[in-house]
Amino acid sequence: MKRIAFLLLLALAGCAAQPRLDGSPEARASGGGDPRAQIHTDLAANYYLRAQYAIALQELAEAIKADSGYAPAYNMLGLVQGELREDARAEESFRGAIERSPQFSEAHNNYGLFLCQRKRMKEAREHFEAALSNSLYASPEKALANAGACSLEQGDLATAERYYLRATKLAPNHASAQLGMAEVHYRLGRWLAARALLRQLTEQAEVSAQALWLGARIERRLGDREAEANYGAQLRRRYPDSMQTQWLITSQYDQMGSLL
Repeated sequence: MKRIAFLLLLALAGCAAQPRLDGSPEARASGGGDPRAQIHTDLAANYYLRAQYAIALQELAEAIKADSGYAPAYNMLGLVQGELREDARAEESFRGAIERSPQFSEAHNNYGLFLCQRKRMKEAREHFEAALSNSLYASPEKALANAGACSLEQGDLATAERYYLRATKLAPNHASAQLGMAEVHYRLGRWLAARALLRQLTEQAEVSAQALWLGARIERRLGDREAEANYGAQLRRRYPDSMQTQWLITSQYDQMGSLL
């Protein structure tokens, strides 16, 4: 499973997930107020980013020991356990975060992404909607983009498009939503619209393997062999071990890939 990216590592990767690892204001307020819980949770988040999961778990154990009601610690614990494929424990941790802070939108968003990645689409959408129902949620575009990716994974292009349009209305330069919208355009045969959006996107952020693969497929459809070759060359150079590069090498242009 692709590692869920931290907000500060926003890129055009195949993950739509952009979880926030610190707690929202309402989540922090729901804890017992012990600052040690937040300190240890923040440290765990940093270790999580480095894929040092064992140390992250140690820090989270200290956070929960300091304040067993601190919802962000359980949210972070769910993310770490999800990476370790400890799905039952991860689910219990996400639920623990939500039980301790029912309006904790980031926990709903992260849990929704976790469920979507495991093909539990209906449950995932319920948690994305729960995240969006909170008027205090500071970054609803993230849940919208994730809901869009989840709908796209189901093949529900109309619903995916609605979510992506809402996300880009709130945050016009949100990379995951832009990439998802470009993918929707492509799958609906709107190749010129897909090209325009992808070109805009690649001017603003780091280009991922999924974005380069989409670019190659778009240009192939439009018959621009030079542009297609350029995307392909970048894909081979930057991401030689990616599945998108393998698809390119074997000419599997019908492969879409996932934005989750």
